[in-house]
Amino acid sequence: MAAIDHGADAVYIGAPRFGARAAAVNSVDDIAALCRYAHRFDAKVYAAVNTIIYDDELAEAEQLINELSDAGVDAVLVQDMSLLSVFEKRRSKGLRTPDIHASTQTDNRSKEKTEWLRSLGFRRVVLARELSADEIKGIRKAVPDVELETFVHGALCVSYSGQCYASQYCYNRSANRGACAQFCRLPFNLEDSDGRVWERERHLLSLKDLCLIDHLEELLEAGVTSLKIEGRLKDIGYVKNVTAAYSEALNRIIARNLGRFRRASRGICTYTFIPDVRKTFHRGFTTYFLKGREQAIFSPDTPKAVGECVGTVKEIKGRSFTVAGLSAFANGDGLCFFNKERDAAGGTRTVLEGFRVNRAEGNRLFPLQLPASLRPGTVLYRNNDQALERLLSKPSAERRIPVRMVLSETADGFSLAMTDGARTQSVSISDEKQPAKTPQQENIIRQLTKLGGTAYVCEHVELQPADFSFFIPSSRLADLRRRVVEAFEAETTVGQTASDEETPRKEPPVPAPYNARYTYLYNAANGEARSFYAARGVPQADAFEGKTWNEPLIMQCRHCLRFSLGFCERRGGQHPRWHEPLFLVSGDGRRFRLEFDCKNCQMNVYATSHP
Repeated sequence: MAAIDHGADAVYIGAPRFGARAAAVNSVDDIAALCRYAHRFDAKVYAAVNTIIYDDELAEAEQLINELSDAGVDAVLVQDMSLLSVFEKRRSKGLRTPDIHASTQTDNRSKEKTEWLRSLGFRRVVLARELSADEIKGIRKAVPDVELETFVHGALCVSYSGQCYASQYCYNRSANRGACAQFCRLPFNLEDSDGRVWERERHLLSLKDLCLIDHLEELLEAGVTSLKIEGRLKDIGYVKNVTAAYSEALNRIIARNLGRFRRASRGICTYTFIPDVRKTFHRGFTTYFLKGREQAIFSPDTPKAVGECVGTVKEIKGRSFTVAGLSAFANGDGLCFFNKERDAAGGTRTVLEGFRVNRAEGNRLFPLQLPASLRPGTVLYRNNDQALERLLSKPSAERRIPVRMVLSETADGFSLAMTDGARTQSVSISDEKQPAKTPQQENIIRQLTKLGGTAYVCEHVELQPADFSFFIPSSRLADLRRRVVEAFEAETTVGQTASDEETPRKEPPVPAPYNARYTYLYNAANGEARSFYAARGVPQADAFEGKTWNEPLIMQCRHCLRFSLGFCERRGGQHPRWHEPLFLVSGDGRRFRLEFDCKNCQMNVYATSHP
């Protein structure tokens, strides 16, 4: 609801089960309440049912989709293809059926895959995070009749989504079951085939956070329909601040493009704070592959929140220090800095060290305990902004839909109509018409515009006829206002989907993309899913979970360590001095072989039993 209040046109939300974040669950009753709230503003609610499903769970998954449909969700995000039959069954019975969105978990990185998903009846495809604006533009050109959604902000998975089996392999916690253990945030050594260590205890797979707030227009021009903010398991302050920042950025684009774009929902938001994405949780920002391959997309020194740069240490005096910069500070601010320390092998490594500001006097700060490693010239970052947190802990936004009202004389009383330009509702009363002894216009307007506590704000009241001169008691005016608002609410809180209006397209003969070598990449964990793929030219579709695989491919990454460490000769890097293959070695001694697939500009990670 906070996301809606702060400007979201849609929200996606985890249901009680089968969501890609098992810890982010919500009851169906709560989701139904959210639907009623969001639909006031024509905002949408998308339920995530995007894990793989086992055979003994199919009935429960079908029941959940039926309950979510009846709760009013506008779409369901799906990974497991066995669930498509549930939607078809609802349509065949004439029941209200949400749209189907292809979750990013279905590994949507090509125009061929997007075309195939469209052919199955998916109304929207959530694209892989790794795609560039040009690649998205190519997909839009090839498949113009499907909506495209892309991530614009938040945490990044280093592997193509739906193709990561590291957590399952190492910890028996499946990312495709919503239980990712965040293997990619761990520290690793990088060793070559001679056993030489080239990087020690660094977070070599940990990416910075995505931030495309300055590039939204490029994505709109490329054909993106929906801009997705990653926010699962984030606190409400993050949701409020980041949503408001992107909503305002989108409004500015729409305002300067003279009607080329429009928002998908209604309502004008006002805020008690200045939105700024730098001030809430992030690991440093990257535009990732928006403009193609670029340096500095990963954060090898820490997987933790870094925050905004607030200046440098100017002077240390006793238990306090001064900061050179323009930032203002507050008691309780969380600050951090990067520090060099010796590792177990006698070398040095960079670590993130943090502390709290006990007292702030202008730019002189008094920590509870001054870090021993703090030095003049050290760059400081703020990863907890107390002034902003205080604002966000209170009601911090109001979203209202502008309306107009018309009070009219009828044959036997009065009617009141309310319109927002798209919808109109009216109510009437039978009442004695008493001529007014004094002018009534001011009181009528005052009573009809008392819309506090509703989603509406009245911009204009018109009286008909123009010489309206009747006395109506304030209680009657209040009753008319209440009834017309209730009628308006009843109409706007009923969700409608395209599936209610359209006959689903029949599937043309588009074959499923085929990978005969790694059959588990299809994530077909039940008999219905395997039969689904078999009917479309994939005879051995399987799932990684529940089986033992010999030195399996556990990650496919566009992030490439050869490039990021400066040794990609194709892109101007040095000639590697190491002997390949390279291995990532985790703290518990597990080894993972790296394969550099230069043809596809991709790094693959394999589990290996070799010492």
